Amino acid sequence: MLLFAQISFSQNNQIIEVPNDTLEIEEDTEKIENEFDKKNVEMKETNLANEELIKQVQLAINPKFKNWILFKNGTFVIIEDISEEEIETAGIEKMKEFGPVYVGSEAADFRTITLTNVEGWLVSGHGYGMYTYVHPTELEKENPDSHEIGLFGRSKRNLDGLNPEIVCLSSEGKVIIK
Repeated sequence: MLLFAQISFSQNNQIIEVPNDTLEIEEDTEKIENEFDKKNVEMKETNLANEELIKQVQLAINPKFKNWILFKNGTFVIIEDISEEEIETAGIEKMKEFGPVYVGSEAADFRTITLTNVEGWLVSGHGYGMYTYVHPTELEKENPDSHEIGLFGRSKRNLDGLNPEIVCLSSEGKVIIK
């Protein structure tokens, strides 16, 4: 079954629309996911050690949020009003629910946020309180645009969603390495 949609995107601050009859999206989820994997933004091997990743994420998070969990590829989830014992379980549940990317769904949507107190960007998606940290050294281009950063961050979130490996968690501001 084929679905038809109208999309628009921004290129050099101009909106470009694709007419309904020129875009076909296959409903076969497995095929869509395989195509996503093929078209994913190329990732450089990250040179951020876990300690550096933790430091960068701590600086990126608003200090008013004390409870969060950080995953291997830089995705973190802010967890509010929860005990230390529940942070890990709640974080993994949210990661499994909102981490994987399904092309053509809201899971593929993203927003890029430029950070001011630390080098890099956050990429948010459709899961409340879920962000992925992107460091400039992880990208191929020296001056990437927000779309490239967002696609890269989304691909990192997808990796964390499919295989959630915890780096650390923070409970009431105290970081616990895993």
